[in-house]
Amino acid sequence: MARRPPAEPAPGPGQRGSAPPATGLDLRTAPALAELPVRPGPGLPPEPRYRELLARHPVLALIGNTPLVRIDLFREELPGVEIWAKAEFLNPGGSLKDRPVLRMLAEAWLAGALAGRTVIDSSSGNAGIAYAMIGGLLGVAIELVVPGNASAERQQRIVAHGAQLRLTDPLLGYDEALREAHRRAAAEPDRYYLADQYANPHNWLAHYHGTAAEILAQTGGELTDFVAGVGTGGTITGCGRRLKEHDPRIEVSCVRPESFPGIEGLKPLGAPGDIVPAILDQGVIDRWIEVRSEDARAVCRALARQGLFVGLSSGAYLYAAREVARLRGRGRIVTLLNDTGERYFSTRLWQT
Repeated sequence: MARRPPAEPAPGPGQRGSAPPATGLDLRTAPALAELPVRPGPGLPPEPRYRELLARHPVLALIGNTPLVRIDLFREELPGVEIWAKAEFLNPGGSLKDRPVLRMLAEAWLAGALAGRTVIDSSSGNAGIAYAMIGGLLGVAIELVVPGNASAERQQRIVAHGAQLRLTDPLLGYDEALREAHRRAAAEPDRYYLADQYANPHNWLAHYHGTAAEILAQTGGELTDFVAGVGTGGTITGCGRRLKEHDPRIEVSCVRPESFPGIEGLKPLGAPGDIVPAILDQGVIDRWIEVRSEDARAVCRALARQGLFVGLSSGAYLYAAREVARLRGRGRIVTLLNDTGERYFSTRLWQT
């Protein structure tokens, strides 16, 4: 699709966080999203080198191409804005992380890098499930280093798929799990293949070629904003790059959770010692939205009463989308429902 000429000059660095420019999107005349086609097929680029892998393991074709769902939670408050979310909890592993893990493991598998080796990586839980599920399917040994405060449901599912679990001190945060995975891989390089989702370019490429391409197809390229957060940086980097290539006026807002108690799967990136993921492109981020865990929790509970049972990071994304909608006043915002709420029964999320 050809790019539309910008109605106004793009904001300069000093304007970030200020009221964004007009986008030219008029919801009264824009195509209804339900009328637009969705590209069928697996969540991998349509390249010949993937065909054998997908033919041998057809379950992998279930990953990606998730529906776009309209969120009506704030409709009365903000009638001039549409908020839509990709239902990533419908992936077979139950989360968005199926996408990048499939791409990373597929590339390593096709390159012959996994033969006789154990894949190791760190995870907050969802990527660990995806590694365990897809690795088990491919017949590859998987070892995951996960913070000890990852929900019991996540830990149990990782083990159910046959992966080995290593837990780190939760007080040391996600970064300690990352460091431990690197220590183990460095100590035994012949034994381990370090997938390193924080630095692996196939992480963000999965979202560039998959998630963002689907968003453009499902919206007809007509959106004003994209809202996400940073775990590894893959989602916001891949989607941000692809969406801004399509239309530089699309604004990307990033969730910044509080450091404590925090939001599972999201990095605050606020302290000097925080590890910034190597693949994160902060240049695509137009503004940061501060989100407290209790605000995200309140949104999750409100969504549950509307039939969407999702995890805490999804609540954080929608809280941030609401803040962007208040700033915008009009437009079409797209975000993600990262995982299922059933993964959090053992946490404070659903406790009354």
